Amino acid sequence: MKLLGWLRDYPQFLENIYQSFERKFYRFAKLIDKVGYERVDRFIRVPEEISKKLLFDCRMCGQCTLHTTGMTCPMTCPKTLRNGPCGGVSVDGCCEVKPEMMCIWVEAYERDLKMSENKKRFLYIQAPLNHNIKYASAWINKLCCEDDQMPTGWKIEAEKDKR
Repeated sequence: MKLLGWLRDYPQFLENIYQSFERKFYRFAKLIDKVGYERVDRFIRVPEEISKKLLFDCRMCGQCTLHTTGMTCPMTCPKTLRNGPCGGVSVDGCCEVKPEMMCIWVEAYERDLKMSENKKRFLYIQAPLNHNIKYASAWINKLCCEDDQMPTGWKIEAEKDKR
């Protein structure tokens, strides 16, 4: 459902709204901590899901990357690739799985170019999707740093790589 999908072509406008909401959200960090993340998650998840679904066709991955992908959701990729396009992108920029659809990463690149502070943030390597926090509020996950925590099994491998 892409009811308000046309807004995606105005990523700078959307990022301004995102940053405004982010500043306001962090002002309530101490209160949210006192009330409890789980309790606030139940309250905020539904409006977050509805608004993101209408604007970005959100899949509620719990680790939102809109702010680093030109306000384009990588989870709408048929292969759910979070770190760039697959090798099957056609010459015209269309998806190999859904040829009628433009590759999400081509859209992310084009939208990133429209940002006033084009920092090519879509080039940042995203952590693998943590399915333990899927369907939870990405805002709450970000606030309590759940979105950058690796599941237990991944930590061991990451520590081995450091050696």
